Parts: sequence; C-alpha cells; structure tokens
Amino acid sequence: MTSIAQGSPLLFLDVDGTLLPYGGAQLPSTPEEWDHWQRPDNPQLAKMVREHGPLLSALPCELMWATAWMHDANTVLAPLLGIPDLPVAPLPEPPEDDEPGVVHWKTRALVETAAGRPFVWADDELTDLDRAWVARHHRGAALLHRVDSTTGLTQEDLAAVHAWLLRHWPVP
Repeated sequence: MTSIAQGSPLLFLDVDGTLLPYGGAQLPSTPEEWDHWQRPDNPQLAKMVREHGPLLSALPCELMWATAWMHDANTVLAPLLGIPDLPVAPLPEPPEDDEPGVVHWKTRALVETAAGRPFVWADDELTDLDRAWVARHHRGAALLHRVDSTTGLTQEDLAAVHAWLLRHWPVP
C-alpha cells in the first residue's frame, strides 16, 4: 500500500454486496448464520475479485473497513485480497432489519470517523437520505458510491472512485 499523508481522503469499504457480491446467494437470516458467513469456509468468498486488493491499495487514499464483519474482515478478507490489515471504522451494532426511510446505521459513525476529512463510502445500501444527511453534517467533501449488490464492485466503480479521489486529493 502506498504511503498516504494524514488528512488524505478515506475510503470506507463495505463487504457484503460490495466486495462480496450476493449474485443470488441465500443471505443469512439469524445471528448464528451471520457468524458462519464471516468465516474463511464461506463458499461465497469464491465470488470475491482478488484483483481488487492491489487496485484498492493503489488508490490515493487511506482504506478502512466499514462493515459488520468488523475485525473479521482483516482475518478473512485481507489475506484473500492480498492487502495488509486495515483500520476498522467504529460502528454501532447493525440492526436486525433495515428500516426504510431512515439514515443507514453506518452513516453517523462514518461521518464522525472522517472528522472533516474527505471520504468515499462504497456500499450497496446507500440511499439519497444518506447523501443528504452527510451533506448537512460533514464539513469535507464526500462521495457516497452505491455498488450493485448482485455484481459487487466493478472496474467502473473503481474508475469513478479514482476520478473523484484525484479531484479532491491530486497526487503529484
């Protein structure tokens, strides 16, 4: 990973539906099933694009997990992607069910973690409500980039994130 200056943009990375596409998978529905989902023997991990690790690491930003996987992302996913352990955003406990019409459960915590730094948040569950809340409560630039959960992160997504980062943190 390239050396990133303090204050450089953050890239908050979601896992389920973003780095790990659903693509028709039967998602867990109980806490016990989610615990099993977040293990190295999850057959869905074969859907993860391992080439994303070097591509993400080359972006001019600081990568940070923003996922219910929390530290399991470093244990299970970082080795598969060929990246070092990443910092983990401090998130509240995820709700059992997502409520429509409310700000995503990660939104407030990520704005607090960014503390005014520019950031990108790549996630499959972002809505206009989250974008509006961030625009009102975050004093820095922010890109909330929604990823299609059936395909996960694509080259087009990475290109859009990279272009935004270069606009907000040009590298010499």
